[in-house]
This record gives sequence, C-alpha cells and structure tokens, in this order.
Amino acid sequence: MTASPPHAERPDTAPRTLYRKLVDSHTVATLDAQNVLLFCDLHLMNEYTSPQAFTGLHEQGRGVAMPGQNVAVVSHIIPTHPVAPQLRVIADPPSALQAANLKANCDRHRIRLFDTTDALQGIEHVVAPEHGMIRPGMVVICGDSHTTTYGALGALGFGIGTTEVEHVLATQTLIYRVAKDMRIHVDGTLPPGTTAKDLVLAIIGRIGAQGARGYVVEFRGTAIDALSVEARFTLCNMAVEAGARGALIAPDDTAIAYVLARCPDLAGVWREPALAHWRTLRSDEGAVFDIEHRFDAADVAPQVTWGTSPDQVAPIDARVPDPAAMDDGPVRASAERALRYARLDAGAALEGTPIQHVFIGSCTNGRIEDLRAAAAVLRGRRVAPGVRAMVVPGSGAVRAMAEAEGLDRVFLDAGLEWRQPGCSMCLAMNDDVLADGVRCASTTNRNFEGRQGRGAITHLMSPAMAAAAAVTGRLTDVRRLAPPPDQEHPR
Repeated sequence: MTASPPHAERPDTAPRTLYRKLVDSHTVATLDAQNVLLFCDLHLMNEYTSPQAFTGLHEQGRGVAMPGQNVAVVSHIIPTHPVAPQLRVIADPPSALQAANLKANCDRHRIRLFDTTDALQGIEHVVAPEHGMIRPGMVVICGDSHTTTYGALGALGFGIGTTEVEHVLATQTLIYRVAKDMRIHVDGTLPPGTTAKDLVLAIIGRIGAQGARGYVVEFRGTAIDALSVEARFTLCNMAVEAGARGALIAPDDTAIAYVLARCPDLAGVWREPALAHWRTLRSDEGAVFDIEHRFDAADVAPQVTWGTSPDQVAPIDARVPDPAAMDDGPVRASAERALRYARLDAGAALEGTPIQHVFIGSCTNGRIEDLRAAAAVLRGRRVAPGVRAMVVPGSGAVRAMAEAEGLDRVFLDAGLEWRQPGCSMCLAMNDDVLADGVRCASTTNRNFEGRQGRGAITHLMSPAMAAAAAVTGRLTDVRRLAPPPDQEHPR
C-alpha cells in the first residue's frame, strides 16, 4: 500500500481521477473548499426512506423539480411469497401504509413507480441498470447505502439520508462533501471456484470495515477487466462495506455494450456523442490518488464470514480466529463479541459448520449470472435434510429470464423455494425473517447482529458457495464437491 498527497490544491490543468471528473462535471456551484452543490442525474427512491421527505416537501408547499429524473421502487417491505405478481399483497399494516404512501406521492408528482403488483418490480439496484437507467458519467443517488453498485458502469452512485432526499426532490441537487480518492489494483486471474463476491470479501477483510471511509474507490487491473458487468455490480455494491462513499470502474467495451443493449434511445445523432464522452471517463495518466492498494486475484479463495461484520471473514478452509491472539483493544473486543453472537469457538474449522437455512438473492447477488452459478451447483442434487433454502430473484425481469432458461425447475427439483422479487431475507423488514439461533448461508451484503432476524446468524458467501451449503447442510468448499450426477458423463 502506498499513500499519496491530497489532491485538493491541484491546478485545473492537473491530471484528474475519474471520480474528480464526475464531480467536476456535475458541480453547479462550489460552496467552500470541501463542499459543492452537485447535480443528480437520477434519484432512486424506495418505500422506507422517502415518506418523511415527501411530507417535508408538502409542508413547505414545494413540488418535485424534475419528476422524470426520479424513479421509485417498492422493494424492502414487500413479501416474496411465490404468487402471481398481480396477487401480491402486503399484509402487514404499517408496511402496506408505506407502500400506499409511496404510490400516492408518485402519482401526485408524476414519478415512475415499480409498484407491488408490477411484473417488473424488484430491488432498486437491480431494476435501474437492467432498464437502461444507469449510464456512464452519471451521478445517481438513493436513500440506500448500496447505491455504490452503479460504479460498475462508470457512474458515481452513493446513498443519502432522508433530509437529503427532500432536498433532491425539490432541487435535483445535493450539498455534497467531496471525498478522497483511493485506487485498488487487482491483477491476475481468479482461481476456479472463486468469484467477485469472494474477491470483494477478501479486500474488505484486508483493509477493514473502515478502510475506505471517506474515500471513493476506483477498481482497476487485469482481474477487474476480466469481470462481467454483473460481477462488477457485486464488487461495487459491497465497497460500502469497507466504508467507501462510492466505487468506480472506468467504462470499457464490456460496460458500454451492456448499456447500449439496454438503451434503445441512444441511436442516431445521440449515439456517437455519448460514446465519445464515455471514452473520456477514465483517470488521466499521472492522476494522484490519496491511497492505493494492490491485490493478486490468484491469492483469492472462496470466502466465508465468521463474525458480525463483513471484514470478519476468512477463506473457507481456514479456522475461526482466536481473539486471544489479537492485540488488546477494539478489534479483539469486537471479535470476542462476534464469536459469542455467532456461537462459534475460536480455532474451530469453518468448513463443516452446520447451517439450517440458505438464502440466495439480494442486490449483491440476485442477478441472472448469480442464479446461473447457484443452479450449476444444484443441478442434479437435493437440499440436505433439515435445511430450508430459498431463491429470491432481484427483479421481475431476472425471474422471467431464469424461468425462460429453466433455472426455476433446477431450484424446485433440488428442493429450494422459488420466490417473487424483493429484498427479502437480506434484512428483517418483511416477513422473510430467521428465528433466534438459526444459522444462514447467505449471498447478501451484511452479517450484522439481527440483520436477518433477532439472534439469527449470517455467513456471507457467493451464490455457488451458498448452493454447496444447501446440498451438504454445512459450510462447504464448493471446490470439493464432485460433479453432480447428471454432469458426471456429459454427452
């Protein structure tokens, strides 16, 4: 790791990072040395962070400045029971009120809403890019921390609070404190059995849950270039778990092809100017970063969290750390508390730990490539006795694609539940909640205490690793599984 001097006093002609280019191009006014008024190309909303913002707006007698640059999704509180979309009902009264209020506010201000019964409803961070709403060079904000996802397409995305939501609705701008620049190089090739989820967990484990606090991270390197766009979404999504205020990957041919395939409006006279601009969206040669880290993808193994923070993570073939071997202080105290909560013994093997539940989904790993990876492990196998396993696609479009490919039959034949889209068991804001003491192999992004239910224990991992846990009933190194029965003698 190397550190560089701050960039705050660079002259206008100095080389710029991609992050600074995006901030500069969206700065309406410079407020002081650290804060700017930032224009926001797209504002995404959900049902639980927007009600107070709309109330404040209405109390001041204000309208929404640019309704067409705001989109809303019902995602966090919606049940995911496997019923037809038009029959989805939110039975919990407070949750139903949140959804009803969102619809009323969107109707009042002419804002596009992916509502409860919309066949294309899903998680905001899955819905937005799949419909071509996210394009390189944009600033995208949302009242949800995992808005960092959009950096996979060269867009600056970050989460905001309720008060800021109100300000954006009223002005389409945001008072924004400029972050510092961090660059993370990842070269080499990910070994078989490892994924972007394993890579980002390994990075968080190395730099810590606060290692990128106050920074926007730019990922680059040959390993990043080799990732699919969906894998890049996973990487940028979880950068916030290292404290990052944003995450970026310079848009290359892979990202641009993804966007163009979903943006039929970018045709004719609009196409070439857009492409020309997107080609400028990369850090200049000689641009200075405040901190740089380097990783070798070849060193990454399948990862599993053992504690109650995403940085409490280890390779699946490692043992649970012993807090007694750590220096006395906050890290040791946190590890001791985490092991008590997770009901694990220091020095115990991670592999072989029994699990009772498996969850495959979320804005981190609920896209079609994630479901394909899980299905590849599950095909020809059955969920272990005593294990409940569920697959929740990230959107209605992902669900339809999976069914067209027959993935739903793979999941159902293996004994998993095939459910409707939503945030579901990523967090206990709906009726997909784990009971006290239930241990879950999960493809989500956070393993905090009570995140999936009071007293529930969460182990974060990739979709393939979660599928391996489902069929063995324990934390399992997916690399050790023999080929499924119907793949032993391919024709």
